[in-house]
Amino acid sequence: MAGALPAAAAGPGAHGAHGAAAAPGAAAPDDSSLVMVLDSSGSMADDDDGTGRTRMETARSAVGTVVDGLPDHYPTGLRVYGADRSQGCTDTRLLRPVQPLDRTAVKRAVAGVRPKGDTPIGLSLQRAAEDLPGPADGAMGTRTILLISDGEDNCGTPQPCEVAEQLGKDGAGPRIDTVGFEVEGKAREQLECIAEAGNGRYYDAPNAKSLARQLQRASQLSADGYRFRGKRVEGAATGDRAPLLAPGQYLDAIGPGEKRYYAVDLDAVSTADFSATAVPQPGAAVDTFDALRTSIAYGTDSSCATNTEHFHQKEGAAPLTSAVARIPAPEGTRVCDRAGRYWLVVERESKKGSDAARWPLEFVHGVEAPLKKGVTPAASEPQYGMGGKSAALPSGDPRDVRGGTGFNDAQELGRGVWRDRILPSQTLWYKVPAGWGQQVRYDVEFANEPTVEQASSYSYGATQLFTPARFPVGGGGEFTSTAMYNGRPAAIRMGSVPVAWTNRYEYRSTVQPVHTRGEFYISVTLGARAADIAQNPQIGVVLRVSVLGDERAGPEHGAVLLGKKTDNGADKRGNSTAAADSDGTGGAGWSGIAAAAGAGAVVVVIARLVFVRSRRRVATQTTRGSA
Repeated sequence: MAGALPAAAAGPGAHGAHGAAAAPGAAAPDDSSLVMVLDSSGSMADDDDGTGRTRMETARSAVGTVVDGLPDHYPTGLRVYGADRSQGCTDTRLLRPVQPLDRTAVKRAVAGVRPKGDTPIGLSLQRAAEDLPGPADGAMGTRTILLISDGEDNCGTPQPCEVAEQLGKDGAGPRIDTVGFEVEGKAREQLECIAEAGNGRYYDAPNAKSLARQLQRASQLSADGYRFRGKRVEGAATGDRAPLLAPGQYLDAIGPGEKRYYAVDLDAVSTADFSATAVPQPGAAVDTFDALRTSIAYGTDSSCATNTEHFHQKEGAAPLTSAVARIPAPEGTRVCDRAGRYWLVVERESKKGSDAARWPLEFVHGVEAPLKKGVTPAASEPQYGMGGKSAALPSGDPRDVRGGTGFNDAQELGRGVWRDRILPSQTLWYKVPAGWGQQVRYDVEFANEPTVEQASSYSYGATQLFTPARFPVGGGGEFTSTAMYNGRPAAIRMGSVPVAWTNRYEYRSTVQPVHTRGEFYISVTLGARAADIAQNPQIGVVLRVSVLGDERAGPEHGAVLLGKKTDNGADKRGNSTAAADSDGTGGAGWSGIAAAAGAGAVVVVIARLVFVRSRRRVATQTTRGSA
């Protein structure tokens, strides 16, 4: 195998209740675990400035706060160093093994720690990696080492940064987050180095309150990892060795600079969709131009479609999705319109200094059958119309909701105002059903939050809208997907054009993908640097969601309207009426061979054919795909 692969996800709803990233009682991602490594060296007996307590007493309280916020039974362990002898570079001990969480036992164990010795950080990291259970049957959850220290290693061998780098390059290696408690200078530099090399984040904790806050953030990110789903496959480095895939959802892994090939057999008339999502550890080091590229190729020299997505920021990694489609032209005369063997290709581009770990890769291949013979599709809808940035969205008191960890457990939203909370480096996921002729329109508002003293940095908030086939839909000049965030209110507007079957022949990336009804996905991300800004562990976020337009019974010209709508396509309960019209995976019916017109739909056959402009015929040769 070319690296460890993720396991199938827990089912929808496993994400947890509102109010914590992973509330007690919520299920944990498969194969995820956490071991805290607590500095118990002599310096932890020093006074914690301004609190009247020692640093160790403050640390004990913070660890208690962490375990109170973790899910029930979440595999958690505790290792200490410097607690057994006044001197010694082998003084590291597993106080609580990594096993289903027993909050009382962890608190009791840490209460008995008395700081006295040296600081063997490098050795403790080696042992902590051994403490974590290995990936079971190729699964990959978020296995995290959380190091809390008030100083630098004073033993020298093994060097902590070298240990972290070695672990970070292991495809199944853990993530290493570090929290610097009242550190500066070389001690802080070393902890930053460990986190960067270990594909994690450094959190600065200059006082007692910040220590509890940063530990909560790091531990909850561990417990709230992306829930994967799919059949495990191993892509090949060359097309001639690529595994042959049927339509479906799959899991693989991809390293820096790698290309992964998968083979599919396509007919001459169906649309083929291919979407790939790379899932780095949240906040891991990335460059602005690190990229994930997808393409569909025919033969040895014919590229049918390609799309490249970048992070466009260097604060830290978040899930990244790229997607393409093979859309046969109406006249069917191009090379890529032929029936035969095609290759789905995923490529990862990484700059020097970026995350060196292999990334779990979740991808979906779907096929959409053409409309039935004699059915004339409705005209394309390439304009935002009433769904532009000035659209009136719902108001009033927000309802609590908890976003999912990814596509597979995204929380469904109807029309309304919704309130959630998000961690720095976290991405939350939602889904909104939309039918033929309807469009999704929403705002994301990041809350006004109290900031830490002397907070001078800024971060960002971001959102992305995806089609039922997981194709990212850009703003097209109407919308902007990011906003600067510094603790003050910040808002982002986003939306799609109406769903129309003929949109697939349009050339714009904001229109071409929006050609299938079903569940549209919303992701919301808060930048990693927000951890240096906000006082509260989580930051408030509000979503104002609407599904605009009357839903039609099918994609054909003259299709009847479904039911009587109230305001902006909502039913009397305030939910999107499209929610009742989803079918199967994503509600799109494209995961297998789908009849886009819908079996049993009322088909209106007319003599007049819809004129498809010749400029649309270049659709599958653009740098973005379609869905």
